[in-house]
Amino acid sequence: MTLVERTLEARFVQALPQRLIGDKAYDSDGLDARLLATYGIEMIAPNREGNRRTQDGRPLRRYRRRWKVERLFAWLTQFRRIPVRYEYWIENYLGFLHLACIMILLRYF
Repeated sequence: MTLVERTLEARFVQALPQRLIGDKAYDSDGLDARLLATYGIEMIAPNREGNRRTQDGRPLRRYRRRWKVERLFAWLTQFRRIPVRYEYWIENYLGFLHLACIMILLRYF
């Protein structure tokens, strides 16, 4: 939860997303308010506690699609250089990460 703003600043695309989907650790009213006020981004996260509701059920339907991101991380672990990070320089690591994503795209799509 503490690295959300830094991650948004370090993005490699120009446009900001309209929504961010996180797990239960990202359920924070302060984070929701900061993201909405600073960036105009809606945070979607399930509630930490079962009886406290900070969101209605409609945005949480988008949370169901989070498995696609988790699946990509599982596919990336097939490439040994990615999860272990043998590379010292970040540019080399990002190059291998991009290469792995291209190979996944060519294999599955």
